[in-house]
Amino acid sequence: MIKKKFPLLLVLIFISFIQIVCSAEKEIYKKIDLFGEVLEKINNEYVDEINQSESMDSAINGLLQSLDPYSTYMSPEIFDEMQTETSGEFGGLGIEVTMESGVVKVISPIDDTPASRAGIKAGDYIVKINDNQVQGKTLSEAVELMRGPVGSSIELTVRRRGEKKALNIKIIREIIEIQSVKVDLLEKNIGYIRLTSFNENSAEQIEKKIKKLEENKDLKSYILDLRNNPGGLLSQAIKISDFFLDNGEIVSTKSRKASENRKWFAKKGDLTNGKTLIVLINYGSASASEIVAGALKDHKRAIILGENSYGKGSVQSIIPLKNKGAIRLTVAKYYLPSGKSISEVGVSPDIEIDEKTDDFKIKTETDNQLNYAIKLLNG
Repeated sequence: MIKKKFPLLLVLIFISFIQIVCSAEKEIYKKIDLFGEVLEKINNEYVDEINQSESMDSAINGLLQSLDPYSTYMSPEIFDEMQTETSGEFGGLGIEVTMESGVVKVISPIDDTPASRAGIKAGDYIVKINDNQVQGKTLSEAVELMRGPVGSSIELTVRRRGEKKALNIKIIREIIEIQSVKVDLLEKNIGYIRLTSFNENSAEQIEKKIKKLEENKDLKSYILDLRNNPGGLLSQAIKISDFFLDNGEIVSTKSRKASENRKWFAKKGDLTNGKTLIVLINYGSASASEIVAGALKDHKRAIILGENSYGKGSVQSIIPLKNKGAIRLTVAKYYLPSGKSISEVGVSPDIEIDEKTDDFKIKTETDNQLNYAIKLLNG
């Protein structure tokens, strides 16, 4: 009797499952019909005539932005411009931005760009672009407003933590040429490496600079400066972390599909031969910067000094579309060797030191964090 009931039970379960799937599909089709009805009402009844193509773009962007601040739609024009960014040269202001609470939030200004020279800071909220309110616009629309001919001016109205009044900052647009690696020798025995972004040749530049520094027999330690570094290519973060490690996990990613989960490990060979290393981070250190700082911290390979980092611990994939545009979609999250997620948390410093300056050139008398690191290394 039990044997006869068992197949019947499986059939009932299967039928129930099919009913649930069909019900879900019907609900989706109802929503699609509703969307079409709303669009038709807007087109016929709205006070001003609308551009239906732009409305559809906004709807697509709204869907993506509802997922997280980093997922977004790129028109064919924006996608074409975006592809020049990681190659090291692009036009604009020199800031990495995201969307938060309906306004544009600065992740980080890039060194030696119009934005950094004008005084834009990590964490600033851009509430107005020239005479255009940002509230209500998508990230792509806001970014498009900030683009313009080289040499033209733009005024940003920003809200800043600790400032009661909004700040009006005028910036002249330039071609942004990113020189991501800067190296110096401090106190005759400290190798200072400033990394401003993780573009396609950053690891190659750093490797050459380290090998050159290692020729100095007086060299005792290193400072890796990742402040205001908004990130970039994951591959570069892995390579640069590997330069300072002999073995062990660097980072892992976990996605919705277990088959796509990945781990990256260091290869044998520390380019610095185990010399003392301090890594400088601040609120503008994001994404790839956090991978490097987090991996070196977890392996106790470096002392992390400065402020808590930004907390952008997710992986975005650029997925091309048939119209030659693309979507930037979050497909996974980063996890440090300790198993901790960077997302919304960031990397906390071993030694917390507030910064006193936004100018990260070699000016130790005004750079509180760098000055402290030098004193620490020299005992």
